Amino acid sequence: MTDELLVLRAQLGERAALAELLARWRMPVWIYVRRMLDADRADDVTQEIWLAVVRGLPRLRDPGRFAPWLFTIARRSVTDRLRGEYAREQETLAADDVATEDPVEAMVDRAALVSVLSALPVLEREILVLFYLEDLPVEECAYICQIPAGTVKSRLSRARRLLREHLEEKGYRP
Repeated sequence: MTDELLVLRAQLGERAALAELLARWRMPVWIYVRRMLDADRADDVTQEIWLAVVRGLPRLRDPGRFAPWLFTIARRSVTDRLRGEYAREQETLAADDVATEDPVEAMVDRAALVSVLSALPVLEREILVLFYLEDLPVEECAYICQIPAGTVKSRLSRARRLLREHLEEKGYRP
């Protein structure tokens, strides 16, 4: 059964269709979010995404565009989480006025969390994840990120360059 048909049936109140839709898209959404955040935050944000999907599904006008709509919700949820954490960090820094973090400990923590993708800026990482790991075409990436297709292409180009530079720094040669 297609996603479009499942969406239509779910919009008509069929719980089995909604359950099948959630089961079908649970892992792709979690993987996308996990690639943008750490595992603990990914679980929380994924729950928020599914709540938004269940609440918003009756208002989805084009059931054939379910996947881009879903990833748009996921992107907004990840962005909101990152924006909120950044704001809290800034408030903490302003309140403390001086950072008291141990730089050695911070480096050890950072080294444990660093991966090739996490080294990239969020905008470039997001495009790489959507395009290569979620196999979405440029047009759907543009729709999800609410940017022109040309901007998606330029971010992909920049992301590839940054990824190549990062890998070369780590000693990996193509």
